Amino acid sequence: MKRRTFIKDSAMLVAAAGAGNVLKGAERSFDKLGMTDPSVPEPVERTDNVEGKLITSAPMLQNYSENSIGVAFAVGALANGYVLISENPDMSGARKIKCGGYRLTELSDKVSQIRVTGLKPATKYYYKIGADRIHYGGGYDMKILGNEEDPRIYNFTTAGKEAKGHFCVINDTHVRWDAIDKTIAKVNSLAPSCVIWNGDASNTQETIESQVEIFLDPKISAKDYASFTPYLFSPGNHDSRGMANRHLERVWMFRQPEERNSRDWDLGRNFAVRMGDVALIGLDTAEDKMDTNPIFAGLFNSDAYRRAQVAWLQDALKRKDIAKAPFLVAFCHIPLFDSRPTSNPGDVAPDDKDPKYTHDFAIWQRTCSQLWTPLLEKAHCQLIITAHEHTYRRDDPTPGRSWTQLVGGGPRLEEAHFPTVIEGKVENGKLNITVHNVLTGQVQDSITFSPRKR
Repeated sequence: MKRRTFIKDSAMLVAAAGAGNVLKGAERSFDKLGMTDPSVPEPVERTDNVEGKLITSAPMLQNYSENSIGVAFAVGALANGYVLISENPDMSGARKIKCGGYRLTELSDKVSQIRVTGLKPATKYYYKIGADRIHYGGGYDMKILGNEEDPRIYNFTTAGKEAKGHFCVINDTHVRWDAIDKTIAKVNSLAPSCVIWNGDASNTQETIESQVEIFLDPKISAKDYASFTPYLFSPGNHDSRGMANRHLERVWMFRQPEERNSRDWDLGRNFAVRMGDVALIGLDTAEDKMDTNPIFAGLFNSDAYRRAQVAWLQDALKRKDIAKAPFLVAFCHIPLFDSRPTSNPGDVAPDDKDPKYTHDFAIWQRTCSQLWTPLLEKAHCQLIITAHEHTYRRDDPTPGRSWTQLVGGGPRLEEAHFPTVIEGKVENGKLNITVHNVLTGQVQDSITFSPRKR
């Protein structure tokens, strides 16, 4: 072998050996850190569920507006869900929208959520749901194992000023199935354009499975209770309690980023919806205890959250469609007014305790009232519908407070805490409010509003 060739080949062998030592050293370094070589895909062990139904619930219509709606349903295996939507009853010309956002679809073995945007106001749409069953063995090992579509064609109508001004409100259901079954039956008999679930659908939910049961697969007769009627949600204090409820959006979706101001990123459940002659405003009173209460170990940030909603509310009330609506109704879980001197106003620092109050949690929310009601007063809001107290109450206007407050009923089929369905319907230029007692089947209360000053 020529000397020059020998030197060249030897150098290459040494370099190769050195590279090998470097790689081995790198592997040892990764091993010391409990990591694997990031250049090598890590195998994922997963047993694919190829038996049984893939779609395990009827769809639920969530967070609707004039030009968008959310569709969620439960799945029994890893799936990539989608919606087929059309303006035609025979589904001709349907477009397909997949779950997830712009960059990736959302693989889940629990829930598929599809946000449908670009819709027309006050328009009837027909839709079907479907899902692909997915095998996922790693970043380079995925395939579709099969497909399932619900054969049923569902429908809904978007909001808008030409839509029918008719809503119902339920609240404090607290996973009490006997009462929920009767409450939903009453709602369905009234056939509103939408339903506002005014908080405390939960107790303390630690698992996503329990959330799926509450919203998507409830133990009630009407399994398709929200497949034709859109629901809006104003969370209650219990809806943030428990590890699963810290991420309730995995089951009850936020709106898409383009539907929200970047400033309001964390206000995905606030809503301002024009429905016929009624403007619906949804606010979140958050927890009924102070952030400083030791029971929460500093893990809640409700005060900042409430204050962040002020700017959102200012902008919402200025929106042309909201400002011009003849009727303005606001919704939140914890009451914004209470005349009883022993009712805890929710701002007793640091731990909610004071001997002059009968409870060590907020019976009403003075902070929210101070933040929000001046704006609602200025906008001539006629009615604020609240919940939380488990007993129906009506607070008529007083000097200095021009709005009526209705406090929804309780979660039990018993006289003291009977559930209510609060119905609002525009007829002959008036907003008629009817409070239905679910326990007795009778009308508990009624009130009529004329168009607001503008």
